[in-house]
Amino acid sequence: MIYFDNAATGGFKPDGVINAAAAAMKFCANPGRSGHKLSLACLERVYACRKILCDFFNGYSYDRTVFTKNCTEALNIAICGTLKGGDEVVTTVAEHNSVLRPLERLKAQGVNVKYAPLKDGEIDADEIVKLVTPKTRAVIVTLASNVTGSAPDVSRIRAGIPDSVLLICDGAQACGHVTIDMQANGIDALAVAGHKGMLGIQGSGALLFSERLNPAPVLFGGTGSESFNLNMPDFYPDRLESGTLSYPAIVSLGEGALYLSENITANAEKILKLTSYLCDSLLKTEGVKLYSKPNLYGIVALKLQSMQSEIAAYRLSEEYSICVRGGLHCAPLMHEALSSDGLIRVSVSAFNGMNECEQVVAAISQLAEQ
Repeated sequence: MIYFDNAATGGFKPDGVINAAAAAMKFCANPGRSGHKLSLACLERVYACRKILCDFFNGYSYDRTVFTKNCTEALNIAICGTLKGGDEVVTTVAEHNSVLRPLERLKAQGVNVKYAPLKDGEIDADEIVKLVTPKTRAVIVTLASNVTGSAPDVSRIRAGIPDSVLLICDGAQACGHVTIDMQANGIDALAVAGHKGMLGIQGSGALLFSERLNPAPVLFGGTGSESFNLNMPDFYPDRLESGTLSYPAIVSLGEGALYLSENITANAEKILKLTSYLCDSLLKTEGVKLYSKPNLYGIVALKLQSMQSEIAAYRLSEEYSICVRGGLHCAPLMHEALSSDGLIRVSVSAFNGMNECEQVVAAISQLAEQ
């Protein structure tokens, strides 16, 4: 199989990530939930990974680097744990359902949500900024569209909104592909997917947040601390980390960040080269409409004018052994804005090669001819 579904889950992992996860599964105690040496050793490793991740994104505090099982959980904590009835939020039509659905739930509780439109098919900072009013509590924006790879200018957004407005970012498709400096860009909360560009295994994720944000827990349970207290602890990270931590997932995410610390620039150059080839080639293919431009996030979206996207994706899998994704990609408002009923998404990683890209172009060309 040729794997081009990396925007859903990275199909290839560095050896260090695989070895770390395997070692954790071979011998794994419960981090910080017991007082014996093995539990404490695992807890120390978790803290080391917390530090690695915070430093990687230039976060604000190790204690405010919280591990989650995915980016969706991180976004739910940042959104549902922070906003309340009467708040006003500005977001975009490019958002994933992991942003849209929590906001839809909060709308029923009195949160006012505004959606910035696309501009020429792109996420535009100025369209976001002009919706902000003195009542706005937070701007929530994806750092890269999971449909097209379009990315907003975050520094322009931060410069254009009042200091009092929180900036919450969905980093699912951007983290691991480009350098993200939270403090330099004034990002108050960054939700991270560990299993995509960060190269960790499934079940890994994180939320990093500033002192301006004090999210309440959305999950309640044991933390190994203050067990006499029937309420959640009032300090981080314990306040947001209920239940047993996924130790193998956390160490894999830490190893992924270490790998990227040395390879992120080279990876980005390769991904840009691959997406440039795909976009240039598909743009010239008759019967194909392209929705992406060359980008650093590995995402190339297209439509066969004579075939539904899910059917095309199925045929690429069955007839050509090529894995892509068809459909709405859990981003319904983005497709509505693009006047799309579903697209084929080819998503590459730095572990893909030019030969594989040539094969997918040839396969799509043959489907388009049919």
